[in-house]
Amino acid sequence: MMTQWPSPAKLNLFLYITGRRPDGYHNLQTLFQFLDYGDTLHIEPRTDGILRLLTSINGVADEENLIVRAARLLMKAAQESGRLPAGSGADIGIDKRLPMGGGLGGGSSNAATTLVALNHLWQCRFSEDELAQLGLQLGADVPVFVRGRAAFAEGIGERLVPVAPAEKWYLVLHPGVHISTPEIFNDPELPRETPVRSIETLLNCEFSNDCEVIARKRFREVDAALLWLLEYAPSRLTGTGACVFAEFDTELAARQVLEQVPAGLHGFVAQGVNLSPLSRKLAG
Repeated sequence: MMTQWPSPAKLNLFLYITGRRPDGYHNLQTLFQFLDYGDTLHIEPRTDGILRLLTSINGVADEENLIVRAARLLMKAAQESGRLPAGSGADIGIDKRLPMGGGLGGGSSNAATTLVALNHLWQCRFSEDELAQLGLQLGADVPVFVRGRAAFAEGIGERLVPVAPAEKWYLVLHPGVHISTPEIFNDPELPRETPVRSIETLLNCEFSNDCEVIARKRFREVDAALLWLLEYAPSRLTGTGACVFAEFDTELAARQVLEQVPAGLHGFVAQGVNLSPLSRKLAG
């Protein structure tokens, strides 16, 4: 039987870079919140051991797709620990709404939903901690999607403390460009020495994103989208971009601005949620 699983977007409500590590990664302080908007995975278990991706993504080989990589990673771990029922496989399709290179965590969310859903469907009985550890092999943002709770993150984004920021309404705009994370993090002008602060201090400061100055410098489309949004509400970049967002107290206020979006910008309105749609489905 085909089952449906939400793969939600995330926003970085703030993102500060506090140093560069010897391995080339950067230490961060960031605040993750989910959106009640995202992709949907369609998963039908198989009994012949075959894993099949039903929906290819242009420019991404199926075996490099994070959905397939996550499924194979879980399958391998479950086989090695004797937790995989004989013949376990799956057909997996996706309704893709989140843009690649958008800073909304689409690929990481797809990987996390695959891990969580197949762990449930195959009855592997991996704990949340074990799934998060597997997810970290696929990307620094995967664990927060596995755990499904809004979180303050440090390290490379893997050290998580659950928090409960206000669940505002957001207008998210995609300026039509793809931004790769390395392009931002390798820029010599990227701020890298923001002081480490406590979560209490950060939650009471005006939120900002250290990556924004580089994204705006390199991509005039991002700069233009932010300049337009700032006329209406507090606005900033999410992740390393390209998406930008503005926060509102009501859905109506956000939709009124969406109706005025200039040609060439694509957007949507969604509410920030501190428990992800994936976690809500699993609990239900």
